[in-house]
Order: sequence, then C-alpha cells, then structure tokens
Amino acid sequence: MEYSCVQLNDLPDEILLIILKKLDNLEVLYSLQGVNERLNKIIRAPTFTSRLTFVKWSPKEVINKFSSNVIFDRFCLQILPEISMKIKWLDLESSSMKQILHSVDYPNLNGLGLYSVEKETSRSLFTDENLSSNMFKNQITTLIIAINPNRSDLFTKANICKHIFTAFMKLTHLVFHELSYEKTVRLLFDTPPHRFSSSTLLVLNIQVQCFYPCLCILDGRFNQLHTLVIELANIFRPNKNIQNKVKIPNLKRFCLSCVLPTSHYNDLILPLICRMSNLEQLGLYLMVNVSSTFIDGETLKKDILNRMPQLKQFAFDIYSYMIINNLMNLPSRADIQQTFKDFQNITVISCVDYFLERSQGQCHVYSYPSLMKYYENATNNFPGGLYPYVRVVSLYDKYPFEHAFFIRIQKSFPFMRTLSVNNFQPQNHKESCKSMNGCQNLSIAQYNYLNKLNIQHVHDDYIEEFLLNTKTYFQNDLSLNIDYESLERVTRNFTRDDTRINCTKINKLHFFGKTTDFHPDRVQDYFSGAKIR
Repeated sequence: MEYSCVQLNDLPDEILLIILKKLDNLEVLYSLQGVNERLNKIIRAPTFTSRLTFVKWSPKEVINKFSSNVIFDRFCLQILPEISMKIKWLDLESSSMKQILHSVDYPNLNGLGLYSVEKETSRSLFTDENLSSNMFKNQITTLIIAINPNRSDLFTKANICKHIFTAFMKLTHLVFHELSYEKTVRLLFDTPPHRFSSSTLLVLNIQVQCFYPCLCILDGRFNQLHTLVIELANIFRPNKNIQNKVKIPNLKRFCLSCVLPTSHYNDLILPLICRMSNLEQLGLYLMVNVSSTFIDGETLKKDILNRMPQLKQFAFDIYSYMIINNLMNLPSRADIQQTFKDFQNITVISCVDYFLERSQGQCHVYSYPSLMKYYENATNNFPGGLYPYVRVVSLYDKYPFEHAFFIRIQKSFPFMRTLSVNNFQPQNHKESCKSMNGCQNLSIAQYNYLNKLNIQHVHDDYIEEFLLNTKTYFQNDLSLNIDYESLERVTRNFTRDDTRINCTKINKLHFFGKTTDFHPDRVQDYFSGAKIR
C-alpha cells in the first residue's frame, strides 16, 4: 500500500483523475479515503461523490453491490458522514436502502433511485417520519422506483402509488417501472388512487397493465405534466366509461408502447393522441391488428402528422397484422416504402411478409436508428442494421433459416437477452458450415449476453444450429426451452460429443412435448450444470 501511494503521488492530478474516472465511484472512495490529504481532496470532487450507486445489475435482478458487511458498515459509519454535503443522488437496493438513508443527513440530496422495492420495504420507508418530514417532502425532485416482479405481488405497486405523492411533495420527475424486460405484468389498478396526483410533476415514465390508467393519468391530475412515457401490457377498451375528451395542451412529449397486439388503434389510440394539440415529440411502439390495410406512411401522415403542426420528432415501431381474404393487390415492401416518400429528415425501414398457409400478412415499419426493446417475428427478409437497445427477439418464417441468417441476427442485436425461434423447415445448407480441410466456411454466431433460448417449435436442424459449438457460442448460465424428443434425437440419446460443450453452459432446462422415455440420470449427466424441469 505504501509503495502504491508513492507511485500515485508521483502522478499529476490530471492523470490521476483520468485513471480514477475509469473505476467505480464506491470502490474509489472505499480504497482511497483516508490514505492522505491529497487523495482525499481528489476523491471528494463531484465526479466521485455527487452520485453514489450501491447496486449492481444482473440480467434479472438488482442486488447490493457490497456483500461484505465490513465494507458496507465502513461506508455508513465513516465515508458517508464525511461526504454527505456533496451527495446529490443515491441508487439503493431494498435490503440496504433504509440503513443508508438513516446513516447521515443528506442536505443536498435531490435524486433517489430505489430498486427491488417490495411491499414491506415501501410501507416502512415511505411512512418513516424521520425521512418523510424533511428529506422526502422538501428535497427529492427526481425519483426512480423499480419493482422486482419476481418478488412482488400485483398489488405492491398500487400500494406504493398511494404513498408516492404524499411522501414526496416536490417531485418533478418520476420513473416507476419493473426491473425485468421480460415481464408483461404492469402496474395494476382499477382507478389510480386519489393521492396519485401532483401539481409539480413534469415528467412521468411509468408501466401500467392496460389503457384505462393511461386515460386516468391524463385526466388533469398532473396538470403541469409535459412529458409522459407509458408502457402497457395490453390495450383493451376500458370497462368504465371515461368522458374526459378535453385537450391536453401542456404535453410536449408523449411515448406510448404496448407489448401485446391491439385492435383498438383507431378508436382508442388515435383519439387520445389527437387531444395533444401542442405535441412536439411523439413515440409509438405498437403491434396492431388491422382489418383491410396496413399502417403505412400515408396512414401516419393523414392521422398524425397533418393534425400536429408543432410536431418536430416522430419515432415509431409499428407492426400491422392482417387476415388475407383476397390475394389481389397485396402491397409489396417497395409499395409500403414508397408511402414514406414525404417523411423528411427521417430514415424509415419497411418489412412485409405474407404467410398464405395462415392467411396472414404482416407489415413492420419503423424509424431508424431505433430505441425499440423488442423485435418480433423477424423473417429472412430482415433488413439488418444495428439495434443496441433490443433485448427480446423472435424469429418466424415458412422458409429455412440458414447459418448466415443467424450470424446477421447476432450482429444486429448484440445485447439480445431472449431469443425465440419458430421454424419447421429444414436447412438447405447444413453441410456448408462444416469444416473443409480444417477451415471453417462461416464464422461462429456469438451470443455474449443471451440468457434465454426458446427453441421448442423448430426443426431438428435449428437445435443442431444452437448446440453445436462449431456454429454457436454461448456464455454460461443459459435457460433453454426445448422439445424433449427433438433434443434426444439431436444429442443421439444424450451421448453426442460435439453438442456437449454448449450443453454444459445451460443452467436451466425446460422440456416440452412428450417425455414418456425420459431418462433423468442420463439427461442430468449430459447437462451437468442444469436445473431440469
């Protein structure tokens, strides 16, 4: 330690700052606090003290960054008291948030991120008189609340809603969402509680279960709101009749997304948007069942752009699904793309596919680059590109997916977490991927962040595609959903060596289909690290 300090002290402040900025703030504080006066002065700069994050993210949950009680206690007893005046933002996890908030006064704290919040935690935290009397009511203007849906019941979020604007009186920004990108269970309430209202809130980012809360949020209870980002699980016509059809003139930015298809684009979504007369930014991320025509550029221009003279930015990702009753005059991709010719200063991508055996057509139009989190039903017509925010991808086609297609998918969605494949057509070029004179024709598809693979509705060729390590690379801890009989065939009754490497990286295995000949010992030996369902 003494030798390292001499080396650090030999460096000028500018070089030290460059080095320390590349490290985690809490690690810098814990490692260097109290070493000498010069380092104390450097690490107390706003760069290291204005925002402290005591959580770390995994694909499915948020946990406390420090598992050691010794480290955590030193922060609460020594480090936080010395820098409390400089702290403006804290990110905290459920198990430790109350202890950290009680350890010292934070006179300049105005931002708070609360993660993995549970029912009992929220009840004790938001009703704590010591916190609510000053810090919560008078200081916090920005609040992030993230629920862990794996640990919380459906009513936890509604309970939290009752306390938010009572405990935090000066909120201007509120983000209220789930930790997991996979879940479709959103905030559930029949009627938002009366206290779920504010005259100071400017920005609201929230996930809700259905369309009714969306209408309630825009009924005037947030009369200063200028930005609303809302994600729904579904869009159905509300059981309760809401007569509120007044204009929403203060709203400048509106983003609406829904993870399930809806048939209420014309009668629910468009009337709501048309009430936002002064909208400057609009985002629509939807899957829509249509009756006769796809949603294309002409539709969006007529229904939205021509009605919103203040609109400066329009981002969208819209799927249209249509039942085909007449094979005549079905628009091609070029036809759809042509309808966007009047869209200025925006790149639009169109994809059109017809599945005559299902009497169904789908049209996917979106602005690019895109902030979308889901990419559904990609086919061989997928145009490529880079989609760094997409976490969930599904593939479907009536034509085979070759290895080159999976390479393209992996490169376009580098941070993909969940992949689902539906294709019963055998590959035409399996042999082209095999080694020829010791050389590989095509590169290996590398899924560095994938943690869930659904291949229960596929031809055996695609099971080989993913389980052969000469074609596909996985990181560890993969959850696999698969048909048992198909897996048994591909692995040659769980004896095949060239599929064994990828199988050892699977930690959860969920079987579908017939399992009458299930051999638990043989399967467990082959999938040595997997929990089998």
